[in-house]
Amino acid sequence: MIRELRIRDFAIIKELDICFSEGLNVLTGETGAGKSIIVDALGVALGGRAGSGMIRTGCESASVQAFFETEDRPQVLADLAIGEDGGSGVVIRRIISATSGRNRAFLNDVMVGVQTLSELGRDLVDIHGQNEHQSLLSPQNQLKMLDEAAGLFAQRKLVGSLFAQAAQAREKLAGIGADIEEKNRRRELLSFQADEIGAAALVPGEDAKLEEEKNILLHLGRLRELMESAFALIYGAEGSAIEGLSRAKKALDEASLIDPQAAQPAEFILQAMPFLEEAAMFLRSKKDSYEPDPDRLSQVEERLETIKKLKKKYGGSIEEALARMERAQAELAGLLEEGESAGKLERELEETEAKLAGAAEALSAKRKMFALEAEKAITAIMKELALEKARFRIEFSSCETGPAGADRVEFLFSANPGEQLRPLHKVASGGELSRLMLAIKSAMRSKGVPVLVFDEVDAGIGGKTAWNVARKLRELAGSHQVLCITHEPQIAGAADTHFVIEKEAGADSTKVIIKEVSGRARQEEVARMLGGKLTEASLRHAKELIERGFLASS
Repeated sequence: MIRELRIRDFAIIKELDICFSEGLNVLTGETGAGKSIIVDALGVALGGRAGSGMIRTGCESASVQAFFETEDRPQVLADLAIGEDGGSGVVIRRIISATSGRNRAFLNDVMVGVQTLSELGRDLVDIHGQNEHQSLLSPQNQLKMLDEAAGLFAQRKLVGSLFAQAAQAREKLAGIGADIEEKNRRRELLSFQADEIGAAALVPGEDAKLEEEKNILLHLGRLRELMESAFALIYGAEGSAIEGLSRAKKALDEASLIDPQAAQPAEFILQAMPFLEEAAMFLRSKKDSYEPDPDRLSQVEERLETIKKLKKKYGGSIEEALARMERAQAELAGLLEEGESAGKLERELEETEAKLAGAAEALSAKRKMFALEAEKAITAIMKELALEKARFRIEFSSCETGPAGADRVEFLFSANPGEQLRPLHKVASGGELSRLMLAIKSAMRSKGVPVLVFDEVDAGIGGKTAWNVARKLRELAGSHQVLCITHEPQIAGAADTHFVIEKEAGADSTKVIIKEVSGRARQEEVARMLGGKLTEASLRHAKELIERGFLASS
């Protein structure tokens, strides 16, 4: 609820502080005293339009500050990480500058945009008067009002949750499916690369071995000739190395009989002989292996050509080609997994959309059922509020399913017989709209926005109707804080707290003062509203009216 409103240099108000209380707060005073200016100032604090024309003459700026006590932390504060004032309230401050033409807005001394004030204001206060009807004229707020009154917020929350899930799934699918043709081409390319490299069964170092083998195959004749020559020189021909060494050994053995030192070189020759014999055996075996093999040469050249192409295509070496294959396989696995994830998401989306459609349909059915009851109750109350011939209907139309379901709701009103039912902003006058809102709030009994402001809800009524309006305001004050500007003594008499607005004109300036009245002072104000003159009779009448107003709420 709003606890305090401070106004400085706004319109004709120099300085005004108002402390409101729970229940029904009534503001009265002579016409032109400045009552509606107070409502205008509150509207500015809540993000309404503001201009330099609102600044009191001769001043550089105007400011409006409002303090609200809140049971729950407003979402706007949570979203902006703004702490609450004293842990349980919100201080809203708006400054209008004449020099810069700019407006500054603050929440708990944190500067914010005017749009933020508007968002918070919609959750805190509804102003219904000659110029502002922010909740009643908005189809979106009408739907919210209907759901709250019908106790459908749990089902509405379910629809919102399912809608968010579906939207999130669609967003993920959109990300996965973005440029799907490109991803398909990429998948085909990666698959081809991995298959091409894998089919070659490359082995690191294989190319060097094949080049060596190719070189041998190209020179088989010469290799055989060289091996045969070497074999003959070592072992096979007359006068070979082994034969010469054998004779040398024999000579040294004989010499060692004369000179024992000759035995040492003979031993060296003896040790060398096995190596020469082994070399000879290798040469004989090797020269026999150098048989021409045209098929093998073709195979080696073909394999080398395959490796050459793959190396050129995939990085310059067998190792790089194998690394490219591993990367392609890993990326391909990711794309395939993404495709499987897309399929799973599509199935989940279908299931969520089916649940969403069912939940929206069930919500719509309950809304329509409640709307029929609400229409009857609102119509009955309108008759009590001097709208006897008026008609009211809650019209439903289908729309694309959203967070609030698949319904578009429009409150339709006709003030006079023969007139077509039309949206409220096209047909209702300020006074009619205030009384209609009073009827709607009374019939629906919703908590809604905690503070309701009615500016001259009594326009064009009197007598019994005024009593009915007073009674309805008292009923609303049981669940809301109600601020009401009125000229009707019956409504003033029903107030929990009564403020009187007065305008004092000086030689050079005019100021607005406000005072809370009770007891004798209140009786005098109600008496003034009854007939203008203060007499013992009018004071007694005022006292009775105030007592009756209290009784009406009990």
